[in-house]
Amino acid sequence: MKNIFLITNKEKDPEYSYTDKIKSYLGAHGVDVVSHMSEADCVIVLGGDGTLLKAARDMIEYEIPLLGINLGTLGYLAEVESGNIEQALDKLLTDKYTREERMMLSGTVFHKGKEVIHDFALNDIVIARCGSLQMLKFNIYVNGRFLNGYSADGIIVATPTGSTGYNMSAGGPIVEPSASLILLTPICPHTLNTRSIVLSPEDEVVIDIPTGRERAVQTVEANFDGTQNVTLQTGDRIVIKKASKTTGILKLNTESFLEILHKKMAD
Repeated sequence: MKNIFLITNKEKDPEYSYTDKIKSYLGAHGVDVVSHMSEADCVIVLGGDGTLLKAARDMIEYEIPLLGINLGTLGYLAEVESGNIEQALDKLLTDKYTREERMMLSGTVFHKGKEVIHDFALNDIVIARCGSLQMLKFNIYVNGRFLNGYSADGIIVATPTGSTGYNMSAGGPIVEPSASLILLTPICPHTLNTRSIVLSPEDEVVIDIPTGRERAVQTVEANFDGTQNVTLQTGDRIVIKKASKTTGILKLNTESFLEILHKKMAD
C-alpha cells in the first residue's frame, strides 16, 4: 500500500486526533495520504459500521478496498478497534491482510411507471412505515411471479453482510458475510406463519405497494443502508437485485466469522 485515502466521521473523531495519528504514522512509513480517492490503493474509514456503509455506497464505482476502524460501540464491518490502530497499520503496510468481496444490492424505485431513484446498499434496503403506527401491506414478486402478500410493519431485503444488522434484530438468519444470496425478512409480521426467505443472488425482487385498509392510500419509506430515504405510495414499486459491483473489505484478523460473531454476541 503506497497511497491511502482517509474518510473520517467527524462526530466520532471531532478533534481529528485518530485521523492525525494515522496520517503521521503513514507518513513516517513512506505512505502518501492522497486527497483524491481515485488515486488510492485502499481507503481507511474511521467511525463505525454506518460510516463504512456510506463509504461503500459512495465509492461503488471506484472498486477500492476499505479498511474500517471502529470508533463507535459495536462494529462488525469496522474490525479494527481504536486501541489497535498501529498494529493494524503494520499489517496493512506489510500486506498481511485478505480481501473479501462483499455482495451489494441495487434498488430502483418507480413512481407511476417512471424511475425516480436508483441506489445501492451493502447491508440492506428496508421498506417500512413512515409516520403513524399503522400496519402495512406489501406484495412481493420474485422473477415476475407473485410470492406472497405481507401484512407487517415493514420488510428487510438484506445481503449476507447485512444479515447481522436489522435483519438479525428482526429474527432473520445470520449468514457468512462472503456468501452470495438475498434475504427477505418481514418486520413484526401480523401473521404467525411468516418467516424469512432466502433467495438466489440471481433473483429479482419486486415489492409493490398496494392500497391499505379500506382502500386507503399507503405511504412507506425505502431506506438504503440507513442513510438514503425515499417515499413510496400506493401504486409505486421498488425493484431490488444483486448489484453488478461488489465492495472490497480488507480483513486483518485471522479469526473466523463465527469466532467474531461469538465475541460480539457475548458483549
